[in-house]
Amino acid sequence: MIETRDLAKSFDGHVVLNGVNLAVPTGQTMVIIGRSGCGKSVLLKHMIGLIKPDRGTISVDHVEITKLSGRSLDKIRKRFGMLFQGGALFDSMTVEDNVAFPLREHTSMSPEAIRERVRECLALVGLPKVEQLKPAELSGGMRKRVGLARAISMNPEIILYDEPTTGIDPIMGDVINDLIIALRDRLKVTSVVVTHDMRSAYKVADRIAMLYNGTIIAQGTPEEIKQSAHPVVRQFIEGQATGPIQEGLPDRRVLSRWPSRVMRKGAT
Repeated sequence: MIETRDLAKSFDGHVVLNGVNLAVPTGQTMVIIGRSGCGKSVLLKHMIGLIKPDRGTISVDHVEITKLSGRSLDKIRKRFGMLFQGGALFDSMTVEDNVAFPLREHTSMSPEAIRERVRECLALVGLPKVEQLKPAELSGGMRKRVGLARAISMNPEIILYDEPTTGIDPIMGDVINDLIIALRDRLKVTSVVVTHDMRSAYKVADRIAMLYNGTIIAQGTPEEIKQSAHPVVRQFIEGQATGPIQEGLPDRRVLSRWPSRVMRKGAT
């Protein structure tokens, strides 16, 4: 369904993606793991055409979208739904208006048909009777689910999830995981999930790919990733501070000296 070939992107001389090759099979859930700031969200935005690559190609169902623009790109984007990391809800709008927004913008559905579709989507994510609430009146998990209801409102073939379990408690995180699985099975969508939550990754993935230093260094089934001997993969999935990944971590020598310095200054 989605394929990237030799995808590269830099910002102000900083290389974020450096030759990403990835194929997402139709009807499956691909989970992309990696440290915060490694380029996972940038890769997602390339897939939906929000960012143009410096090099390489992106194909959606065998259509190369890299050079598309205007109506041609909009036509492809309508096949996608996207759950943004923070939900990206309009604070001034009700839940109903948030979910209805793409339907009003891109369809000729009647107001009653839109209201019915909104209710249906909210029911799918377990949020009946919240249409008139504002985002500020919702918990973090509820905002995520409203964002997901909006993402599926146009009956997408592909759903992109940007850190779907970040910022919510573990129980609500598992609710979101179950929704990802249910939507894949019920709606038969192709899904791409970016996360650093390994519990979520193992549960929802058909395949997992790890992004590191701008490229995919390993991919396979959840079980294959669990058994990987790659030192970077092992350090990441085990959450160990010591290992080949050192960039952005504090100097352990400084940490070891810090308490004694503080105590000598009379700190308590």
